[in-house]
Amino acid sequence: MSWLVVAPILVPFATAIIAFLLRERPLGRWISVAGSALALLAAGLLMAQVLGQGVIAAQMGNWAAPFGITFVADNLSAVMVVITAIAGLAVAIYATAEITPRMEYLGYHTLFQVLLAGVTGAFLTGDIFNLYVWFEVMLIASFGLLILGGRPEQIDGGIKYVTLNLISTVLFLSAIGLLYGMTGTLNMADLAVTVGQVENQGLLTVVAMMFMVAFGVKAAVFPLFFWLPASYHTPAFSVSAVFAGLLTKVGVYALIRVFTLIFDRDIGYTHTVLLWVAGFTMVTGVLGAAAQMDFRKILSFHIVSQIGYMVLGLALFTPLALTGAVFYLVHHIVVKANLFLIAGVVQRLTGSTGLSRIGGLYTHAPLLALLFLVPAFSLAGFPPLSGFWAKFLLIKAALGVEGWFIAFLALAVGLLTIYSMTKIWAEAFWKPHPDGIEPRIAMLGRAERWRLLTPIAGLAALTVTIGLFPEPFVQFAEATAAQLLDPSSYVTAVLGERP
Repeated sequence: MSWLVVAPILVPFATAIIAFLLRERPLGRWISVAGSALALLAAGLLMAQVLGQGVIAAQMGNWAAPFGITFVADNLSAVMVVITAIAGLAVAIYATAEITPRMEYLGYHTLFQVLLAGVTGAFLTGDIFNLYVWFEVMLIASFGLLILGGRPEQIDGGIKYVTLNLISTVLFLSAIGLLYGMTGTLNMADLAVTVGQVENQGLLTVVAMMFMVAFGVKAAVFPLFFWLPASYHTPAFSVSAVFAGLLTKVGVYALIRVFTLIFDRDIGYTHTVLLWVAGFTMVTGVLGAAAQMDFRKILSFHIVSQIGYMVLGLALFTPLALTGAVFYLVHHIVVKANLFLIAGVVQRLTGSTGLSRIGGLYTHAPLLALLFLVPAFSLAGFPPLSGFWAKFLLIKAALGVEGWFIAFLALAVGLLTIYSMTKIWAEAFWKPHPDGIEPRIAMLGRAERWRLLTPIAGLAALTVTIGLFPEPFVQFAEATAAQLLDPSSYVTAVLGERP
């Protein structure tokens, strides 16, 4: 099934080429939508194959692992590819109403599809050097999207974004070189076997910490997160939404992958460090959000805070904790992308995202108010939405290993998240607009209105569905956690049966 594993990567690349050729015509934006829909179909077929057959590995050019380029789809990578395609399709539809012809001509749709290809490739690669390659594809495309438009604040945010990510890249490459020198391989399944044969396990732990820092920058964990709130509020809302939903999750995915598959020999040290990182990330992120008075800046700091919950699941390293981490990943991509899309509509209707300069949305745009409440309540952990089950699993896992303080911290951060969401509601939706503006949805053209609200409503419906019917999603997350804790099926799918 080699073609099925690489199809979710090839489709966005092909779409990017066609969109670039048609960038001067309105058809280019619909090519992006069609390509995103086709990528979702390919991701769905891959997920169905993984559910029916188990872990799937594809060797490019028929070069046997560990010598060739390998792509692998297990439960974790398959679900991440599916949720990436869902978020990509939602943002592609939204962008048809937001992105200007000038930005389209400058290559928005091409960069957007290349970014989706890079994210998908990072989820499916079975080689740690090629993970670096996909990170670079993401970095190039995301930097282009970040500065598209050329406003001074975009350039400033872009410089901060790319500078720290380049430092992360150098550290990542250095760690790869040291790991290759110690093991003689970079295939992740092969590394899972060979790292146990390394004589100097202490040096291996040092290399593991280098990977932790490199991926921690990508994931925006404490204290490496300052680039995110400095840049995510500057580009178009379509760009902010796809960044918020996907980019930091690639860093979290990489942490989960390498610290379950490769670096699992010294968990008493590495995962204790991750536990401290998770706690500080949750607290600093939510305090930063509480101090802000701009819609997008609040949401940007909450990305940092919520990343802490995902890292917490990895740090606890129990079946229930990893189940919660997987569930949280899927839930957060949907919710966070949706909140940034809503922020874009708010800006359209009220003229700003500064909370002191907007208002009146509950009275004049009740549908938008309802659509905001769904992801906002889910982010805060209100039952029965998806965020409640995600937090419940992680807090239960913490209590199960007597992690009383970290469980208390997670609950306290949830309460402060409620405060931030309530602040947005009170300022943007409940109070009148300070300038007397009536921000009616009807102000938008009919076609524009549907293109903006349809993806928001779709993502909100997915959030409600996961919350009301959590059992199949939790069961899948449990099966994924079992695969992560016992990677034998992953290793066998890539390397075959070995003595």
